[in-house]
Amino acid sequence: MPLSTHARLEREAAHGRLLACGNPEHIWGWATPAGRRRARRRADLIASAAHLGPGRRVLEVGCGTGMFTEMWAASGAQILAVDLVPELIERARARLITGQVRFEAMPFEACGADGPFDAIVGSSILHHLEIRPALRRIYQLLAPGGRLAFAEPNMLNPQVWLTKHVPWIRKAMGDSPDETAFVGPHLIEHLRHAGFHQVRVSTFDFLHPSTPPVLIEAVARLGCVLERLPGIRQIAGSLIISAVRE
Repeated sequence: MPLSTHARLEREAAHGRLLACGNPEHIWGWATPAGRRRARRRADLIASAAHLGPGRRVLEVGCGTGMFTEMWAASGAQILAVDLVPELIERARARLITGQVRFEAMPFEACGADGPFDAIVGSSILHHLEIRPALRRIYQLLAPGGRLAFAEPNMLNPQVWLTKHVPWIRKAMGDSPDETAFVGPHLIEHLRHAGFHQVRVSTFDFLHPSTPPVLIEAVARLGCVLERLPGIRQIAGSLIISAVRE
């Protein structure tokens, strides 16, 4: 492993340990009523793109506290969920998720012995990694015809852009030192360069975690309209990403 990659993993692990001392899901924006609504929709989009279901062997990258793992376990898939931070893995195991789920504290790059996988999934994790080598390794870990499906922050969203470029906002939002965000066309190029086909990257999510409960339904409906409008849809908060290994 290159020294720069090892140093980055160490920084990410240290950041994860810091998060584990508090309430990670609150920091990540999943703990509010609107945040839970966003998480459920995100999980469903990833599950659909990855074709999760009974008999599918799945690797979840960066599972954190296991919140998304729990939602995907309901599909009946066999899931290996990994994270760099043992303290987060312990939180995930404490969920006592039923089904074929195994949690391990390890880098996803080391999961070759458990592969190949029918799908590799994750929520807001690729932007913590060096994207080109990460996608190459994901390609290697997938079985032929295997599917990649992730949701990631959209750099064209104004709040995301400010968080990634203004140091005091980055610190206030709890970002790690190395994380970034993606622009759709650039990510498509990376995926194709790694050998993937049927590459799809689209924007979604105008519902902010701080939306008051009384406004969630109205904002969610408006967001669905905005996601269909050329131009406006490009500044949605998130990207849904899918691709297939040949």
